[in-house]
Amino acid sequence: METGYKEIAGIRMYYEKQGKGQPLVLIHGGGSTIDSTWGRILPLLSPNFTTIAMELQAHGRTSDRDQPESFEQDADDVAGLLQSLGIGRAAIFGFSNGATTAMQIAIRHPSVAGKLVLAAGCYKRSGLPDGFFEGMANVTLEVMPESLRNAFLAVNPDQQALENVFEKDRQRMIHFKDIPDELLAQIDSPALIINNNLDVIKNGHALKMAELIPGSQLVIMPGTHGACIGSLESDDVDQEMIAFTAKIVKDFLQSDSR
Repeated sequence: METGYKEIAGIRMYYEKQGKGQPLVLIHGGGSTIDSTWGRILPLLSPNFTTIAMELQAHGRTSDRDQPESFEQDADDVAGLLQSLGIGRAAIFGFSNGATTAMQIAIRHPSVAGKLVLAAGCYKRSGLPDGFFEGMANVTLEVMPESLRNAFLAVNPDQQALENVFEKDRQRMIHFKDIPDELLAQIDSPALIINNNLDVIKNGHALKMAELIPGSQLVIMPGTHGACIGSLESDDVDQEMIAFTAKIVKDFLQSDSR
């Protein structure tokens, strides 16, 4: 496995590259690290793909910049990392906030984005539960799942860095703006959209995404947020489900469809 840092637009971005085959970019969820989002499914992906996983601005081992987080900037950072690594085009697998970033890559950097896998992705505020944004106004670090807090501190033992990323993630969600339907409809990358039936993302929202992005497929799986990939914030760890997710991702990305 190749690990290292790249200077990208004012931050020092940590990445891990491993496996063999076509390149597959892995973009973690909010407040997460490579290990906390991908640790359980990555060993099932790397035999078939060259996986490139990174930690985004202020997350884990990646440094921060003196500006708010945004999905647009994250998209630019990932595109910059791929350019720095000499990777011209890659499939992109994003989870939760990472799926929103993946959509922004397809919109802002279409030459970079191959096929998309969007797990628990959100493009509109209405895709989240009623009261979600009002509740974000008063939440504190204690609401962050302990598993995510521990995973962050395991790779970056700076408590202030953890508090910083929580606050930046919180502010980003409070100020989240819808991606217009017409921009999703213009995405030229077929997408596999995955949602869990008890996810924080409404299943109807996932269906709407599948209807808007041309060439999309939709899979609804049992369980809570992150269960399909075994992300640490999910209590529904089922190795057979994780293996099934890895299989349908492999089949989708390696199929002859555009």
